[in-house]
Amino acid sequence: MTKRKRMRHSAYEEFTSYLLMLPYALLFAVFIAIPVAIAIGLSFTFYDIIQMPSYVGFLNYIVLMTQDEVFLRYVLPNTFTFAIMIGPGGFALSFLIAWMLAQIQRVPRMIIAIAVYSPSMSGGIFVALVWRTVFSGNERGLINSFLIEYNFIIEPIQWLQDPRYLLPLMIFVTLWSSMGVGFLAILAGILNYDPEIYEAAYIDGIRNRFQEIVYITIPTMKPQMLFGAVMAIVAAFNTGAIGVQLSGVNPTPQYAGQLIFNHIEDFALIRYEMGYAAAISVVLLVMVWGLSKVAYALFAEK
Repeated sequence: MTKRKRMRHSAYEEFTSYLLMLPYALLFAVFIAIPVAIAIGLSFTFYDIIQMPSYVGFLNYIVLMTQDEVFLRYVLPNTFTFAIMIGPGGFALSFLIAWMLAQIQRVPRMIIAIAVYSPSMSGGIFVALVWRTVFSGNERGLINSFLIEYNFIIEPIQWLQDPRYLLPLMIFVTLWSSMGVGFLAILAGILNYDPEIYEAAYIDGIRNRFQEIVYITIPTMKPQMLFGAVMAIVAAFNTGAIGVQLSGVNPTPQYAGQLIFNHIEDFALIRYEMGYAAAISVVLLVMVWGLSKVAYALFAEK
């Protein structure tokens, strides 16, 4: 093949590569890049949908960080508590359940895996309806009915309206429904192991299952662990609607279950302060990006 033909062949391959990437690039630009750019732009404006956006500089961010008492007193603490329990907590739970399933036979493992994965496909509203029935605040609620029947309580407890119980119940329900694609990726990574590596490790001094997990299992499945960690982080900050779905109101009772997702929804869809809501969404984007970098540093291949 002459030099000119090689150049033409290389140019053709490069062109076809870009052509194959074009649909993804268009979808990424239309549904991710452009909306994010618009949100960042709107965050520097006052915009109430009726009037044209007016530039206010960093005022929205200054108000958010210094004057928004609900954000500082309720939203941030609730969000970090929820994120820690659902992010690292959900990720650790996914790994633990996946590792336990990997130790049993194929047929029961498949049945249990489907049962664990199914709640993540049900949708937030369906999940909320199920658990609102369980934790209903009247005598017909399953928990209240059981407690009253066996004389643990005299009158029904308002589980979903009492600030003491709402956030813990949100965490419980979200963990129950958080075994999604990240869980399946971790399970697949554990199952696709090389037996020779484990045999060599035991010859070299591995003595128990805990050492096996720390020194062999996790290091050999870092791509799956990274994917699971990123999915857990996204889920932790993207499932804030569960508090509104359980309590039935936004803001949640006494802001007990108010997360940053609900705060955005409150200002964007109830108060129509789109500029301020955009500023909150940019803060959320930065938080997710920062935690994703942490997950990448922990589990990415060096």
